[in-house]
Amino acid sequence: MRWLYGNRNLIALLAVLGATPVLSQPANFGTIELSLGFPPEAGRVAGNTGGSYSLPSLVNRDRNGNPCLGYGEETPDHVILLKKDFPKLTIKVNSGRKDTTLLIKGPDNFALCGDDTGSNKDASVEATNLKEGEYKVWVGAMEPNQNWAYTLSLQE
Repeated sequence: MRWLYGNRNLIALLAVLGATPVLSQPANFGTIELSLGFPPEAGRVAGNTGGSYSLPSLVNRDRNGNPCLGYGEETPDHVILLKKDFPKLTIKVNSGRKDTTLLIKGPDNFALCGDDTGSNKDASVEATNLKEGEYKVWVGAMEPNQNWAYTLSLQE
């Protein structure tokens, strides 16, 4: 009992640390902050696909009913921080025509998924009426553990 009384500060510290929520993992390739009218170079970032985590386990279907496909890492590849509401934002993957996928999760259960762009195997999405806030982006591949370099481009 004496030990417990003499170490109450230590016990209080352990209780506080135990109650502290675990912080979410940062994005694999960083955060992009965008305001309306951003220059083209601010909307380009590089990354690599890879991983065996099934992206449909994060979101099965997006807000338009499109299936979410592919494999990637459990941690998002990018975080897009929109400083204002955006009426329109196009997000494209350029991996040299590899078979990529996109999954975007945002505020208020927003989810948008993309696969092929026309005859191009690279994924793209056109999002409308995006609210200010944080959007997590996964760039996946149709098969697990495919490691491809890509550029992610965002345009208004």
